[in-house]
Amino acid sequence: MKDAINVKWTGDMAFEAVVDEHRIVMDAKPEVGGKNSGPRPKPLLMVSLAGCTGMDVISILRKMKVEVTGFYMRVIAELTEDHPKRYTAIKLIYEFSGINLPADKLQRAVELSQEKYCGVSATLKDSCEISYEIKINEI
Repeated sequence: MKDAINVKWTGDMAFEAVVDEHRIVMDAKPEVGGKNSGPRPKPLLMVSLAGCTGMDVISILRKMKVEVTGFYMRVIAELTEDHPKRYTAIKLIYEFSGINLPADKLQRAVELSQEKYCGVSATLKDSCEISYEIKINEI
């Protein structure tokens, strides 16, 4: 099984990719030759991680018959100062809202995503530390 994408340089420091029929533009800041026409690649890696684990968690919670009314994630990454600038640690903060949310099931859903299902997390965890925190907001 393989995944493949094509990325096209569109001038200056901008690149365009088409992923699952969706156009994604990446660009650099003006101070390094870009025009800021899209996000930088490294933050998109954080977006991919959040999207992957978030979809897992929602799917698992649905199977557990846990209804959340809100789900928000924050991703905080530590970046080296020297080149190649890379993430050394990433922390995911999962924030759930709802009525009488079972903390044990929320914890289990996040654990299953991180330990078994999230392919982005599995790909990244050999190159940087990934940690998480769970917050519950009762309505």
